[in-house]
Amino acid sequence: MTFVAIAALGGGCSDDTTTTAAPAASSSATVDPSAQDPGHRRLNQLVGEWRGDKSTFVAGGTPDKPIRTEIVSHWQWIAETGNNFLREIATGDFGDRPYYRQGTLGYSPTDNRYEWTTVDSVTPMMMTYKGVKASGGSDTEITVFGEFTDPGVLGDRFVGQTIPMRTTIRLESADRVVMELYFTPPGQAEMIADRVILTRK
Repeated sequence: MTFVAIAALGGGCSDDTTTTAAPAASSSATVDPSAQDPGHRRLNQLVGEWRGDKSTFVAGGTPDKPIRTEIVSHWQWIAETGNNFLREIATGDFGDRPYYRQGTLGYSPTDNRYEWTTVDSVTPMMMTYKGVKASGGSDTEITVFGEFTDPGVLGDRFVGQTIPMRTTIRLESADRVVMELYFTPPGQAEMIADRVILTRK
C-alpha cells in the first residue's frame, strides 16, 4: 500500500504514433493448496475481487480528516512465476484523478518472511518492503518494513529525508482484510499514513 504524493507525475510521450499492445499476462485464479508451503497457502485468502474503503492521512489528508475514497482491488496468483507471487491491481479515483496501483506480494520460504512491492499512478518511486526474517509464521497478520525518500508528502521540512515505513496486512476473515501503512518521520513517533479496508465482493 503506497502513500499518495502531493502531485502526480506527468506521463511520457513519443513521436511514434503506432503502438503495439503487450500480450496480457495469464494468472491462475486458484492453485492447489496441497502443492503449497504454509506461507504461500496463507495468501490464498487474498485471491479474488474486493471493495476497498481507502483513507489517506497524508498528502492533503490529516489524522482528524483523512481523504476517503473507494477502490476495487483484484488479487490473482501469477502463473508465470509458478504461482509464487500474488499480483494486486487496485483502481479507483483519488480527488479528480484516476487511481491505479499494482502490487506484488510474495513469501520467501528461505527467509520465512513476506515481501511486498508496489507501483502506482501518483507516487514517483517503487515502494518496497520486507518482513523480518523468521516472521512469516503468523496466521492473521503480515508485517513488512521499508523506507523511502520523501518528495514532500510529509511537508517541506522532510523533503529528501529517509522515512522508515511499515505495512501490515491483517487477514481478519475470509471476507475482510485491513491494510495499513505507517510512516516514522525523523524525530517523531510513528504515524498512520494510509488504511484500506477490503471487503470481498
